[in-house]
Amino acid sequence: MDLKKNLGAYLFLLPAGIILLLFFFIPFFQTIYLSFFDFSKSAYNPDFVEFSNYIALIKSPLFLKTVLNTFYFLILCVPFLVVFPLFLAILINQNIRLKTLYKALIYIPVIVSTVVIAIAFKWLYAPSGLLNYFVSLLGLEPIGWLSDPKVAMISVAIVTIFRGIGYYMMIYLSALLSIPNELYEAAEVDGAVGFKKHLIITIPHLMPVIALVSTISSISALKAFTEIYVMTKGGPLDSTKTMVYYIYQYAFENLDLGLASAGAVILLIIIMAFSMLNIFVFEKDKYKI
Repeated sequence: MDLKKNLGAYLFLLPAGIILLLFFFIPFFQTIYLSFFDFSKSAYNPDFVEFSNYIALIKSPLFLKTVLNTFYFLILCVPFLVVFPLFLAILINQNIRLKTLYKALIYIPVIVSTVVIAIAFKWLYAPSGLLNYFVSLLGLEPIGWLSDPKVAMISVAIVTIFRGIGYYMMIYLSALLSIPNELYEAAEVDGAVGFKKHLIITIPHLMPVIALVSTISSISALKAFTEIYVMTKGGPLDSTKTMVYYIYQYAFENLDLGLASAGAVILLIIIMAFSMLNIFVFEKDKYKI
C-alpha cells in the first residue's frame, strides 16, 4: 500500500506537523473564535456578540488612525528595504577587496537583538543625544526625534531599515550568484555598461527575488512592534501606534481579548492582501489568463 511505502516520509513530517498544529493552526482558529466574544465585562464569562467587535473597530477613530500609521510605516520602510539592499548586493558582488568584511559588518545588525538596537537608537535620539549634538553644531534647534509627532514615525522606521538591510542584501547576493557571467559579457559586447547592464540583465532575472523581498519586508513592516514598544510605546499622541501595538494594548493591558482578536483578524486579512498584491505585481507574467 502507498501508506506503508510512504510511512517514513510521513514520520519525518510528523514533528513539523505537530508544531504547526500547536503554534499556528490552533491559535489561528482560536483567534477567529475569540473575535466574536466580548471580554470587557468578564474575562471568564464572555458574551457572544457576533460581529460587534469588528463594527466597533471600524467605527473607532483610534483604530483607523493605527491602520493609517501602519501603512505610513510600511511606505517608509519597504521601498528602501527593497531597493537599497539590491544596490549593496550588486556593489559587494564585484571583485573588491575585503568583500567578506563588508558583508559581515552590514549583516551584524541582523543578528543583534531588536531590543538592543532600539535602546541604542533611543539614546541617539535623546534630547541631549549624539544626533542633536551634531544638529546643534549646525546652529539648528534640537529635533524631537521621538517626541515630535511629525518625526517620531520616521525615527522608528530608520531603526527597522537599519536592522533589515543586511538580511535582504544576503538574499539578493545569493540570487546574484545564479546569474551566469556570460550574460553580462554578452551585454558588454552589445554596448551595455554600468547601470544599464544591471537594468537589462540583473533586475529581470531577480524579479522573483524582488517579489520575495517586497513581500517579506511588507509583512515585517505590518507586524512592527518591538521598536515601537521600546522607543515610543505608541506615542507621542498615538503617532507611532500601529495595529500590532493596538492589538497588544487591548489584549494584555485592557484584557479585552475579543476586540484584540478582531484586530488581529483584520491585520491578517491586510497582510494576505499585500502578499497577493506583491506577487501579482512582480510576477504578473505567470498569472496571465
